Amino acid sequence: MIITPPDVDTATGEAARMYAADRDADGVVYGHTQAMAVNPEAYHAFESLIRAIVPSIGIRVYEAATLGAARAIGSTHCLLAHGRKSLRADVVDEAGLHAFADGDDSAFTPAEQSVIRYAARLSGDAATMTDADTEELRAHGYDDRQIVDITLAAAARNYFSRALLALNVPLEDVPGMEPALGAALRKAAVSR
Repeated sequence: MIITPPDVDTATGEAARMYAADRDADGVVYGHTQAMAVNPEAYHAFESLIRAIVPSIGIRVYEAATLGAARAIGSTHCLLAHGRKSLRADVVDEAGLHAFADGDDSAFTPAEQSVIRYAARLSGDAATMTDADTEELRAHGYDDRQIVDITLAAAARNYFSRALLALNVPLEDVPGMEPALGAALRKAAVSR
C-alpha cells in the first residue's frame, strides 16, 4: 500500500470501529478498510450513497452493476468482495459466479445481464454514452430512477475500485469463498 493507514492493533476512534466491524464479520481487517480508515468520513459518505441507490433497484441489480463494473476495470478487490456478497445474497450460485469470471453472464437474468453490459460500457467509455445505451435497460422495464441508480452503482464501483487500485491496496483471501472460485475471479480481473 502506498499510504500508511492507522495501525490495526493500536487504532482508535472511527478507524478502530471500522477495524472491529471487519474482525467481527470475518476475523480479519481488510486492506480496503485500512486504506479507507485514513478518511472515515469519505468512506461513510460512500456507504451513504450506496444506501441511497439500493432501494430502487434491489440487491440483485446493484450486485449485477457492481460486478459488471468491477470486471470491466479489473478490480480484483471488488470482484472478490462482491462475488462473496452475491453468493451470500443468493444473487448467483458458485457455478454461475465461476461462469461470470469466464465472461459468461448466463447465470444472471436477462435484465441483470443488460445491467452488467451497461456497467461495463460505463466503466470503459462513459464519455461517449448516449440514450441508446439505456435502450436495453428500458426494454427490460427499468424506469428513469432505476437507470440513474444503476448508473450511480456502476460509477460508485469505479470510484471505489480505482481508489483501491491507485493506492495499491493489498489483496487478501476472502473468508468463506472456495479457493478455486477466488482464483477464477482474480484471473477475470487480470484478463480484462
